[in-house]
Amino acid sequence: MQWWCSAQATVWAWSWRPYPGVWLVVLVVAMGYAWALRQDRSSAGDPNATRRWAGWAGVLCLWVALDWPIGALGAGYLASVHMLQYLLIALLAPALILLGIPASVWSKQAGSVLHGRLARLLFHPLVTLGLFNLVLFYTHLPFVVDGLMPTQLGSFAIDMLWFAAGMLFWWPVLVPVPSRPWFSYPMKMGYLFLNTVLATMPYAFLTFGELPFYGIYELSPPMGGFTARQDQQ
Repeated sequence: MQWWCSAQATVWAWSWRPYPGVWLVVLVVAMGYAWALRQDRSSAGDPNATRRWAGWAGVLCLWVALDWPIGALGAGYLASVHMLQYLLIALLAPALILLGIPASVWSKQAGSVLHGRLARLLFHPLVTLGLFNLVLFYTHLPFVVDGLMPTQLGSFAIDMLWFAAGMLFWWPVLVPVPSRPWFSYPMKMGYLFLNTVLATMPYAFLTFGELPFYGIYELSPPMGGFTARQDQQ
């Protein structure tokens, strides 16, 4: 039995497949988020209490992106679905999960987690921006994708790198850190805009390339009625 979605040299069939490893990872994330909510001491009538549903939506996004059919299609059949996975795992799910954690929880952890020397370095906007784009660039290199996606462990490593990088990327924007008052809303807007500029280069290569970049998708069993280059675009 497969425990994680990876590339398969078989024709795609719309028959459900179980992936226990995906369920376990999503369960761990869900339990971690539930633990964070239990630390909340705000009243039930607090208007920010509704934000916790954003976190559960983030857990759901992660599950949808990793499990069948999106996880299986993205692992070895369609580069376009692989990119959809990236958007869900690295950008949408982490943002929703961090947004859903109540401010009172961050305040409770401020003395230990948010003010530590390592935390100040790791979660500095320049560091998070650099690490996020480094992961983006590295995990979209052809030899990395073609080398890792055919194995369950390699596919798992790429997915987890995306999720961890996404949590780092959104941390300066969504986590209230009292020791960083200079990172105001205009600075956050600039941070997000700069990331858009940095991400343009690898996406331009993928969009305007004359040939498919990834052998794993070029040589996959045909599906969808379009070419590998059209799929990549």
